Amino acid sequence: MVETTQTSKLLDIGYERTCQCPPNHINCLTAKEWILHQIAIWEFFYEKRDIRDKNIHPAVFPIGLPTKCIQLFTHEGELVLDPFVGIGTTFLAAQDLNRNAVGFDLKNEYIETGRSRLAQGRLFGQAKQIAICDDAHNISQYLKEETVSLSITSPPYANMLNRRRLNKSIRGDLRQNQYYLQVQQYSNDPNDLGTMEAAEYAQALEEIYRGILPLMRPKAHCVIDVTDLWWENKRIPVHLYVIDALEKAGYELRNIIIWDRRNLVNHVGIFGWPSNYITLGTTFEYILDFWRPPS
Repeated sequence: MVETTQTSKLLDIGYERTCQCPPNHINCLTAKEWILHQIAIWEFFYEKRDIRDKNIHPAVFPIGLPTKCIQLFTHEGELVLDPFVGIGTTFLAAQDLNRNAVGFDLKNEYIETGRSRLAQGRLFGQAKQIAICDDAHNISQYLKEETVSLSITSPPYANMLNRRRLNKSIRGDLRQNQYYLQVQQYSNDPNDLGTMEAAEYAQALEEIYRGILPLMRPKAHCVIDVTDLWWENKRIPVHLYVIDALEKAGYELRNIIIWDRRNLVNHVGIFGWPSNYITLGTTFEYILDFWRPPS
């Protein structure tokens, strides 16, 4: 079921499990399925439903990523939150797995694209996926306390996209593609995390996730996919800024998982040769797993 709203009233959306799993289980996985998720290096492949057109959205994670996290940290019928939902990839995963989901984004164009993608999905199941065009600072106006079982997102990586694209990760003779020298920013809204320098970005994340914390159930997980930046020959450790911001907001870091993206990287450029060693950052990202500590 697909809904879109712009009201500030509490949402009518389910959050209780509808499966028959034992109360002490954190998900619906069997022991054999569980063990496959314990390796801390993850790999995903894009599928036909994934959108990779940067003119629609400049940075979309594959459906497999939220799918894996939803399977790990929720039961059927429970509530998933994406504070920066973009074009709704988390919604597709929630729809597939019969989870309720709420997502927020500043850009109405993205909300409408997500709604269109969901409308092409399955027509059965009782779970709702609700898209809201609003600032993530306002999430607490929409949800009851201790109803969210999982928060998962890939937020803007500070101001990484707020500059002309030089395509340095691509082989030199292929750099001048349709995106060369383009600015692929999400929006020009001053509240958009993608317009902020790292310190301001961390402060905004802390504020947003401090507001989300009371909505999370005790021991509910909060997953953030993020990568670091290179700027003027310096590494900006965005993942450390995120960890610091979330811990200040009251969360506890549980796991650091590496998203191995080597299978998605083609025609790579040569960084730094022959005098300045620089790792190819497009080959991996950090999946940071926090939870709301038990009371």
